[in-house]
Amino acid sequence: MNWEREILHKEEVEVELLEESTDLRNLVVYNDDVNTFDHVIETLIKVCRHTQEQAEQCTMLIHYKGKCTVKVGSYEELMGMCTSLHQKDLSADIE
Repeated sequence: MNWEREILHKEEVEVELLEESTDLRNLVVYNDDVNTFDHVIETLIKVCRHTQEQAEQCTMLIHYKGKCTVKVGSYEELMGMCTSLHQKDLSADIE
């Protein structure tokens, strides 16, 4: 009987983890004709805590692809970052 309870508990934990991971959202930054590469890079480093290389790569994707997911997390985690990006005049949204 103990092993049955153990299996059921393990299945419940796995379901809970799956439910938590499905709540993840993407913070997406969109291209515009206003901001410079340097401004976008500096903002991603400050707001999203990117490394220089991450910020440069995301900025290139934003420029050439039109948008880039710059961070993945819960809505609550990303909301403050999204607001900060807007305050820096970047076009961003949580999807």
